[in-house]
Amino acid sequence: MTPEFSRPERMARPPEEVRVEANAAECAALARRFGLPAIAALACRFRLAAAAKGAVRAEGELAAVVSQVCVVTGEVFETPVAERFVVRFVPAGTEDPEPDLADDDEIPCAGETMDLGEAAAEQLALALDPYPRAPGVARPGGS
Repeated sequence: MTPEFSRPERMARPPEEVRVEANAAECAALARRFGLPAIAALACRFRLAAAAKGAVRAEGELAAVVSQVCVVTGEVFETPVAERFVVRFVPAGTEDPEPDLADDDEIPCAGETMDLGEAAAEQLALALDPYPRAPGVARPGGS
């Protein structure tokens, strides 16, 4: 299955820098996938470097604007998301069987292609507040 936001790139001799940006249809599809009212924008800049054993190290800078539902008021509000991350794309089957939490996250890749769009989408999902509150709304109980 092809992800909603797919930007395949060859792992062999990767470019030094790649910017990926979701179009309106891709943003809408990702919003449905993540259960969000909307994603107004999603872009990510990757700095790529070949690593050992056919892997590619990627430093990413994610920028997005998403609409979420406040868990206190039920109000829909828009919020920016900015996230920096590092991942390693590795050939499938070469993942570390006992990863160290201090190591870069590994993304297994089938064949010779890594999907930068899907990696950006996954990082967006990880960056979202699981209990979003609209600006100025306190947690129940006053904190």
